[in-house]
Amino acid sequence: MTKTYYLWTIGCQMNSSDSQRVASELEKLGYHCAPNYREADVVVLNTCVVRQSAEDKATGFLWTLKPYKENRPDKVIALMGCMVGVKGHKLAKAFPHVDVFMPPSEPSPLIDYLLARQGEQESLAYRYQLQDEPSPIQEGNLSLVLPFHERNNLVAAHVPILYGCNHVCTYCIIPSRRGRERSRSVGEIVNEVRSLVTQGVREVTLLGQIVDRYGYDVPDGPRLPDVLRVLNDLEGLQRIRFLTSHPNYMTSELLEAVAELPKVCEHIEIPNQSGDDLILEQMKRDYNMENYCHLIERIRARLSELSIATDIIVGFPGETEAQFQRTLDYLAQLKLDVCHVAMYSPRSGTVSAKLWPDNVPAEEKKRRLNAVNQLQEQILIEINGRLLGRTMEILVEDKQRGRWQGRTRTNKLVFFEDDDNNWKGQLVNLEITWTGPWSLRGTLPGRKPLKVE
Repeated sequence: MTKTYYLWTIGCQMNSSDSQRVASELEKLGYHCAPNYREADVVVLNTCVVRQSAEDKATGFLWTLKPYKENRPDKVIALMGCMVGVKGHKLAKAFPHVDVFMPPSEPSPLIDYLLARQGEQESLAYRYQLQDEPSPIQEGNLSLVLPFHERNNLVAAHVPILYGCNHVCTYCIIPSRRGRERSRSVGEIVNEVRSLVTQGVREVTLLGQIVDRYGYDVPDGPRLPDVLRVLNDLEGLQRIRFLTSHPNYMTSELLEAVAELPKVCEHIEIPNQSGDDLILEQMKRDYNMENYCHLIERIRARLSELSIATDIIVGFPGETEAQFQRTLDYLAQLKLDVCHVAMYSPRSGTVSAKLWPDNVPAEEKKRRLNAVNQLQEQILIEINGRLLGRTMEILVEDKQRGRWQGRTRTNKLVFFEDDDNNWKGQLVNLEITWTGPWSLRGTLPGRKPLKVE
């Protein structure tokens, strides 16, 4: 009989990449993707705890699975990700119907469990004993085999190059859940990217909690620019991106690599989190807004054609209206291409949750979030409006609702129509005929403009 699995993933790009690796390992064992969790032999929940809402969704889904486990004891339920973290022993008591607990980025507990059950018929009460620290990155055969439904069908993929984080931003729970920094070797990264390219992938995004710190944990080790240079020479790969950066590690060498390497895209994600220096100090971000603005000027001076993304947290403990206004003022001044905004959520175990009360009301947080989004919409109308009439290179990712979609080198989403050709995975030059704050529309040379609904 065909063995099946179902993967439920919530959270960041790193989680998506981790889930892809789990799927890869399961398919190597002969499992196939099931259409839903009810029918699957193995159900994996890959969790996030950055915000309470994400943790609540995972907890709710876990309890949804309990009666399915009771009705079918051979069904395997695995819990993975930041909800487990590096110290998840208490979860075994809270969720006795879960068979396997897996730290972030580590599929081996599930694979070991399945192999043991198939081979030695060990008890279903098996529990993987979590260590106090994450396992070291294993060298060797880590080339990724895409799940069957993604093979030769996935254009862009994420590749983790750095696990964990050594920073202690006071609002962030990630270091306590993913552990300290651990860089993968250049050889591992190249092997994985090469295997992805042979399976149809044309663009990779290199991932790290602070991706610019790649190699800092290795004495005299390679750095991110070195990885970019090696991948730039890989045949069949068309584009390279990386995220997320930290203002303190955006070196001149890294900017030179972005500027000089033809496959590295001109898009940089570099969060600042707040426009107020006191809030930044309380967040322990280790820079001020003068530093951040100077960095943006330096980036733009070296890369005239690029987009910059940032992250903002509103409603940090004690944030006054004047402090929030400074954030708005800086966003209006800098005019960045993307602003990911989130409301502060206290997380147990973080410094901010221990030291300061969550004293900005929820309704005020929502108002501030909406104010940032409204400002950013106006900024994007202006920025994207400058692209009208230009011809831009698009990497086509998919076709939905009769329209092809892809992204520019600067990560702008573009739609176009063509029923005569299969453009998936291809580079195409389009004339931009319509611009909006969140997407663009274009036409192939000699075609009529796309109808705007």
